[in-house]
Amino acid sequence: MQPVHNKIQKMATFSRIQKYALVGFGAFSGIALYYLNYSQSSPPIVHNSWTTAYEPPEHSKWDLNWDHREPEALFKPLKNATHSPEAENKINEQIEKYKAKFTRHIFLIRHGQYNLEGKTDQERALTELGKKQAAYTGQRLKELDLPITEIVRSTMTRAQETGSIIIKTLNLSGVPVFDCPLIEEGAPIPPEPGVGHWKPEKYQFYQDGARIEAAFRKYFYRAPASQEKDTYTVLVCHANVIRYFVCRALQFPPEAWLRLSLNHASITWISITPNGHVILRQLGDSGHMPVDSISRR
Repeated sequence: MQPVHNKIQKMATFSRIQKYALVGFGAFSGIALYYLNYSQSSPPIVHNSWTTAYEPPEHSKWDLNWDHREPEALFKPLKNATHSPEAENKINEQIEKYKAKFTRHIFLIRHGQYNLEGKTDQERALTELGKKQAAYTGQRLKELDLPITEIVRSTMTRAQETGSIIIKTLNLSGVPVFDCPLIEEGAPIPPEPGVGHWKPEKYQFYQDGARIEAAFRKYFYRAPASQEKDTYTVLVCHANVIRYFVCRALQFPPEAWLRLSLNHASITWISITPNGHVILRQLGDSGHMPVDSISRR
């Protein structure tokens, strides 16, 4: 009769052999599957490790003409166009004519903390903490030392006050300031997943959604060909609006907007490059504030 420790040792050895065999088989299978995909597709398709889909869904592909400013879409096709070098040169000239050369930077600032007990918009003014938050954000923008092109404020009281404090802190002269009702707070689109404590009436989504989408189209687009330098636009508005803008700009499902969280007076920075690509440089940054000054509600 064999000692017990010999049996245990043999079982452990057999388990290791099984493990190595499985690992080897898995590696071989992966190589074989890669080779199969490589040999059947040109160029080879690289798939995510967590999916079995062989083609990315259409909604995951970047829409180059998302702002309707792709150069090829801005001029009429040439009549009787041929594939001759002369015709191609004319097309290339038209494309170059409409190509953007500079970047548009958009800073989305959420208003500071405000009085939630207010019954009217005027009563929902900034708290003392909200005023401090706005000043911290103005100081942060001042330290960035960027050539701000314009400042646009929502027409709601809390955004007006936040914008005024930022403008005073920046101490800018000659920078135009605009007030825009399109970027007032609202319900942009039914969120997915929904939340039980917030269920606006359906008509509110229809009204607010159309307005906020119009605001997105007004402020988010690549630079026109005539733009001669990078521009920096500051929008002082609201959390729902900013979150919807981020999803739309990155071509994420807009229904995901409520999955994002933004602190009061936080900075979100989006850049739109000349080729129409969109870069999220910062999302809800409030690191410029002391910890005891950070709030969300």
